[in-house]
Amino acid sequence: MQSIPVMISGISYSVPKTIVTNDEIATLVDTSDEWIKTRTGIEERRVVSGGETSVTIGIEAAQKLIKNRNINPKEIDLIISATSIPSKAYPAVACEIQAAIEADNAVAFDITAACSGLIYAMSIAKAYISSGTYKKVLLIMTDANSKFVDWTDRRVCCIFGDGAGAMLLEPSKDGEDDIIQIDLTTIGKLGDYISLEITGKNCPLAERNEEKPLYIHMEGREVYKFVMTIMPEKIGETLKRAKLKESDIDYFIPHQANLRIIDALSERLGFTKEKVIVNIQKYGNTSAASIAIAITEGIQNGKIKLPCTALLTGFGAGMTCGNAIVKLREGIV
Repeated sequence: MQSIPVMISGISYSVPKTIVTNDEIATLVDTSDEWIKTRTGIEERRVVSGGETSVTIGIEAAQKLIKNRNINPKEIDLIISATSIPSKAYPAVACEIQAAIEADNAVAFDITAACSGLIYAMSIAKAYISSGTYKKVLLIMTDANSKFVDWTDRRVCCIFGDGAGAMLLEPSKDGEDDIIQIDLTTIGKLGDYISLEITGKNCPLAERNEEKPLYIHMEGREVYKFVMTIMPEKIGETLKRAKLKESDIDYFIPHQANLRIIDALSERLGFTKEKVIVNIQKYGNTSAASIAIAITEGIQNGKIKLPCTALLTGFGAGMTCGNAIVKLREGIV
């Protein structure tokens, strides 16, 4: 059976309205705007407020895409939510979004690949579409990390922001495959670098367990070493498999983890600043949502000219990482 080519037919994003500046964080912990900007490149971030959750901002991102692309939700037959911070253990975020947007014919499930979530979700969607199993696949990348940050730990609380992205994939109408190459990597033995433990309580008839705070733990230096050691090699392999060179890439769109990481990785790969899409200063690290937010905003503000060839790079808890070389068409926003 011949593989069906895949097109990226729509993309959108949503962020909460509440903005938290570095100066405001400095009222909570011993830090300053200069300290945070120097070490992370972040100036402000968005956080959920009141009843907002990863589900509500995910719904908003999906609704924007549906409206912008004039899609009938009943035609969507698969929803994959890449979510590290669900508001509930179950039902899945994807199931709640399916109900909210009335995509009644869609199968829905979540995956957890943290900041690599978009790349992992794209890989799954491509396999389903290429095999003819599903036609319209909606990806939702949504995280509300602010709910699980220790706001007394200045090493972590200044980094994360909340946000959601949505992407629609379907069979290509012109025979061209928009996903030129996609590769995934998992190194589970390094999983303790970024973690969020959910210990719960043991049965009262069993031995008591150690209950731990429900906060994100991150070894920043080790994460930096991981990215700088692993990612250049993995990106090189992806380019080689695609039979492309760095010069063939119009834009490098990495996960918005930390400006130091982005700058160092871009320099190592030989990408000029004009080719690198960065918006971490406005939103912080939005985990699985960051690449979709960067793409959408980059197109909207004219930093990304369409059509183009883009290298998407994600890396995060697991430790997981992934690269995708994609074609971005006119009219996807």
